[in-house]
Amino acid sequence: MKNREPWVSAFRRDIRSSVRGRATVLTVVVSAVILALALFGAGVVLRGWFSDQNEDLTERTVEATVHAIDRGERRNPIPVGTDEASMIQVVGLDGRVLAASEELQARPALVVPGGNTLINRKVCSNPGVRCMWVYGVRIRDSVYGQDAMVLAASPLPLLTTGWVLSLILAGLWAAVLTLIGWWTWRTIGLALEPVDRIRKEVVEIGKGDLSRRVPVPPTGGHIQRLAEAVNETLAQREEANTRERRFVSDASHDLRNPIAGIQARLEVALEEPEDYQWRPMLREALNDLQRLSAIVHDLLELSRLDSRAPMPMKQIDLAELARREVARRMPGVAIVPRLESGVIVQANPVRLSRVLNNLLNNAERHADTRIDVLVAREDGQARLEVLDDGSGIPPDVRERVFERFSRLAESKKRDPQGTGLGLPIAREIAEIYGGSLTIQDSSKGARFVLRLPLYREPSGDEAQ
Repeated sequence: MKNREPWVSAFRRDIRSSVRGRATVLTVVVSAVILALALFGAGVVLRGWFSDQNEDLTERTVEATVHAIDRGERRNPIPVGTDEASMIQVVGLDGRVLAASEELQARPALVVPGGNTLINRKVCSNPGVRCMWVYGVRIRDSVYGQDAMVLAASPLPLLTTGWVLSLILAGLWAAVLTLIGWWTWRTIGLALEPVDRIRKEVVEIGKGDLSRRVPVPPTGGHIQRLAEAVNETLAQREEANTRERRFVSDASHDLRNPIAGIQARLEVALEEPEDYQWRPMLREALNDLQRLSAIVHDLLELSRLDSRAPMPMKQIDLAELARREVARRMPGVAIVPRLESGVIVQANPVRLSRVLNNLLNNAERHADTRIDVLVAREDGQARLEVLDDGSGIPPDVRERVFERFSRLAESKKRDPQGTGLGLPIAREIAEIYGGSLTIQDSSKGARFVLRLPLYREPSGDEAQ
């Protein structure tokens, strides 16, 4: 009993609260109503069918007996044909049995005719004989005298009696309901078994091993799609964790260098005599602080982008934005703008300016003589390109430049102080506003292409 109690408690809890239990109960209740109506109808039909069979049999028997009497045959016991009822009586007006078949010899009249000329009913009054269907016809003149009645009876099957049939139908009703309940419980349990396996695996995965995946049942439908969605989410979570670990590691490394440089220079400075020229050392320490500040600023910006912190948006003409930012650049590599006016997007101006400046900074580091800036419409989108005439980026490493703290060898050579966060920040901003930032093929140099949705004036319904 001690081992059964937890199982019984769990079963009761599942019946009350689980989808499996509620579905089983609902199925059994609906089936009980439908089955009760069906069995009731079947019982009525079954009784009617047996009654019709007995009525036909007794009626044929009476007709055959009457014809024999009309032919002048008078025998006792009355012979019975193979297709006739075995119980036949000829009864006078006073209820005296004038003749009978062998089975009813020395038995009282099945029915006292009285004034009836036709009898066709169920009779259950004779002791020792089960209920039967009795059919009788009065004959005015016969060898048996005036107004004798010919009766034929056929015992009704025990199945048609009220309590027996009701008991059988009730037992059948209970058995079918039990089968339906068991089958529903088992079928739903088998259908939900993959979900339980997924749940157990997710619990184990939650303990720390994100490389594991939940089993995907080859059943098709919702459960398979659920398992695939869970695995996709786990893969994204694992990738995010990997990126986070790499980000922390790279950030720690990049922050450690300027901090260590500042600390070393200050320690050296404290060891120098009082008349030492401090300015070159302070300038180097300031450079390290500026690099440290740039890294911290980029990290804060990435944190805001990752959290999708909202910033006010407005309609921006990309040509005007590009023209303004190009004009602010310090003299250096020639920048050639080719700008189509009226290319309007909706974004935060500060963030969009940062995207363009990050692309221009990258182009200036790698360009030999020229940078092209292009703004145009293309396939219902706004397109901004920044193209330099440098050595370009090989196709197999183009996605690497968008990884945080990732820097190619040439980039490190041309700008040792870079953080490796400018291009990842630019792509994050582009994706926040429903766009993309990619590197496309070009005849020479690197070609960065920013695409953003064009701003569309809201219709009257949308404005309301």
